[in-house]
Amino acid sequence: MTLSRLPLSYCTNVHSGRTVAEVTDGLTTYSAAVQRQLDFPMAAGLWLSAGVVRELTENSDQLEQLAQVLWQHDLCCYTLNTFPFGDFHSERVKEQVYLPDWASAARINYTEQCAAILGQLLPADGEGSLSTVPLGGRMNPHAADFHAVCFSHLIRLAKYLHQLYETTGRRIRLGLEPEPMCEMSGTTEWTLPVFDRLFAHAEALGCEPVVREYIGACFDVCHQAVEFEDVAESIEQFVRRGIRINKVHITNAVELLNPSGNAAGRQALRQFVEPRYLHQTYARFADGRIETRLDLSLEDIERQPADEFMQATSWRVHFHVPIFADTLGALKTTRQDLAAALRKVATLTYAPQLEVETYTWPVMPGETASDSLPLADRIAQELRSAAELIGAAAELEVR
Repeated sequence: MTLSRLPLSYCTNVHSGRTVAEVTDGLTTYSAAVQRQLDFPMAAGLWLSAGVVRELTENSDQLEQLAQVLWQHDLCCYTLNTFPFGDFHSERVKEQVYLPDWASAARINYTEQCAAILGQLLPADGEGSLSTVPLGGRMNPHAADFHAVCFSHLIRLAKYLHQLYETTGRRIRLGLEPEPMCEMSGTTEWTLPVFDRLFAHAEALGCEPVVREYIGACFDVCHQAVEFEDVAESIEQFVRRGIRINKVHITNAVELLNPSGNAAGRQALRQFVEPRYLHQTYARFADGRIETRLDLSLEDIERQPADEFMQATSWRVHFHVPIFADTLGALKTTRQDLAAALRKVATLTYAPQLEVETYTWPVMPGETASDSLPLADRIAQELRSAAELIGAAAELEVR
């Protein structure tokens, strides 16, 4: 029972990366600067858009250059974020981030190419992971056979990853990343039956063991906490169902307590309404009932007179905020859930790969953005906080 001994990873989707040149510039400008501030090793969790993957696939010199930049700055890479397919830093991403979904040939082809690239970045006999879209977003239209096509593509990927292992000795696993209001949401009640159906589909084709070995979950703590899940129990449910957690995103959500009576909190939350990313909002009531909004809006925050949604005991919002913060002025965060999740992960019989994924720094409200510290300083602060949480979880497990 142990937490991962690999260097702690930080996802580079916080940087713009429309080309290989932009990716390497981000590593040099930010990741390397972060590494110099830390007294422990750090990994770069690369986000490679479809355009970048095309460049790397068509030109082996580009991939060699990327590997050299990592090496020159004492960075390793064992995981890729293959969730955002296109431009993750365009003016409006929102629900488009789930496209193409897993029913699309573009998604499976892109993911196989990412696996091949990661296989060349890993050391001999290394293990790696890919995190990806939870099949698709429920707000986007789907055909009647959506799940069946998704399952067929995931089974194809599992076979591809197994073949990659057989030929290279490098084992790469996929983590489907449950997210609020997606086909695999941030609740185990919604997500686990989808995995069950995937494995049943694989069993009928005689390949269930391969699919279980290579297809599992990326457990993003923010996503689970936003839906008011008991994160430790959620992880336990994955274990009981035989679903491997291949990757853990160390993330933190924002929370507004007593929305109707907390004017200061509502005023602070207004600053988190922004046009780029989707910020699914969940409200929990005193009787345990939960209501949802697809996105955080000024209309909900400022509604007068207060409607039923405002009468909740708490709102939680899918906005990745600094993991070092328990509070953000008049707002709270779900950092306690993050600590609980890591304590539970420390009890597993295997070690999921660990990555900090606070991609929202470019849209973070000014007063929240660590007093406007340079981005590298903020990321370093994040990693130090993550290391402290991981250390505390490991020490507790040893006891």
